[in-house]
Amino acid sequence: MIPIGDSPKSRTMPWVNYTLIAINIAVFAYTLSLSAAAPSSRAEAARQFQEQQAGICYGFPAGPTELDRFFCRWSFQPVEWFDTVRDESRTPGQNRLEVLLTIVTSTFVHGGWLHIIGNLLFLWVFGDNVEDRLGHFGYAVFYLLAGLTAALTQGFIDMETAVPNVGASGAVAGVLGAYLVYYPKATVTTLVPVAIVLVPIPIPAVLMIGFWFLQNLLSGFATLSPDVGTPDSGVAFFAHIGGFVFGSLAVLLFLRGAGKRSRAR
Repeated sequence: MIPIGDSPKSRTMPWVNYTLIAINIAVFAYTLSLSAAAPSSRAEAARQFQEQQAGICYGFPAGPTELDRFFCRWSFQPVEWFDTVRDESRTPGQNRLEVLLTIVTSTFVHGGWLHIIGNLLFLWVFGDNVEDRLGHFGYAVFYLLAGLTAALTQGFIDMETAVPNVGASGAVAGVLGAYLVYYPKATVTTLVPVAIVLVPIPIPAVLMIGFWFLQNLLSGFATLSPDVGTPDSGVAFFAHIGGFVFGSLAVLLFLRGAGKRSRAR
């Protein structure tokens, strides 16, 4: 199911949501400029190889391209991140603060066209209404905290994985959780495949988002099966789950606090 619109509409201009979308697009455009950037000289290739041998590039083969190096530098890699938190860095000489910041920077990095289009489409449809309710500053803080919580959730599932985690999907999942709490009776216009044609059909938000969460929940626990052997399946399902739960609980607590303040006034 592909969401393309919703009702009700936002009452305010969602400047923060537009800015987040623009940053994601700008970072993705930059990665496209690096896609064919091989080492410019033998000296550069040798330097890249030495950095790889020193462990600066988890999860990539020796002699990475500039694109690989970008992902290595700005993606969230649990084994590296938790080592840095414990001050047991496996990458001597690497900037400690830079490693810690990857838990934020990774939310703006995407691995392909489908990856970024899917995330930003969901953010476009659902983010404006959540920003309308939380306010511009509150929404910005909420989005970053949702992304941070999502990354940590995925990281705690397998703290020793060297697979880089990137994408806005964890933060977007937080937006979906908040949207479901704020607008349980909303209607989402969704493209549904009928035969070979995508047909726009209005679907209650509780059904559309509920189905999305159930699908991620089942898929996430399926990756923990002994037959699978590792939570790394190419999709960070537990980041989605963690972000969604954070988003739901955060706005529930916010609504509860807002209700108390209203009664006090």
